[in-house]
Amino acid sequence: MKNKVFLLVFALAALAFTKQSHLPKGFVYAKTVVPDLDVELRYYSTNNFVGDTITGYKANTLIVTRPTAEALKKVQAELQERNLCLRIYDGYRPQRAVNHFIRWAKNLNDTINKRRFYPDVNKRHLFRDGYIASRSGHSRGSTLDLTIIDGNTLKPLDMGSPFDFFGEQSWIEHPSLTKEQKQNRQLLQTVMLKHGFRNYPKEWWHFTLRGEPFPDTYFDFVIK
Repeated sequence: MKNKVFLLVFALAALAFTKQSHLPKGFVYAKTVVPDLDVELRYYSTNNFVGDTITGYKANTLIVTRPTAEALKKVQAELQERNLCLRIYDGYRPQRAVNHFIRWAKNLNDTINKRRFYPDVNKRHLFRDGYIASRSGHSRGSTLDLTIIDGNTLKPLDMGSPFDFFGEQSWIEHPSLTKEQKQNRQLLQTVMLKHGFRNYPKEWWHFTLRGEPFPDTYFDFVIK
């Protein structure tokens, strides 16, 4: 019996190693470092501003650079002391996914999710206003979109706007937030900044690791 258990453990370890070896050097599957991470990649689903699965997302699998995963582990551990957890909406993003966004933005007739994600923004202005760009920090592997969830209910804390909402409601310092929403955003900011991340002030969910290992490289391998 012991031999069978050993062989099973060995096989699982070998499988994990083989899967990991398909990634570029310096990248990891985040759950090999933070096993209890809640991952809900929105671009692997239709629950996003495009309304369709995005090119390059073939699995709900979070991939990031190893230093990013190590920093996430510290954030998760600190939040768990308060019975809270992270939920990750996006991490590494292939360049082909960014190209998908560009094609979508140029199709002015495709506005299926306008009411939910950009009700007050004219689609023809998405490039001008900076909501869509030809390059994304996500493609460098050290940028994340995330929120905090309750450890018991698994429901996200109220941050005052949905993830990926195009508008001033998503700005960190938006003036119309309730006291609770301000506190929730401040908690996310505080714990992320403490463990080495910096925020993009117009998106409360968007953080990039300081000193990221590939600051000038935009990758395009598929998420699977």
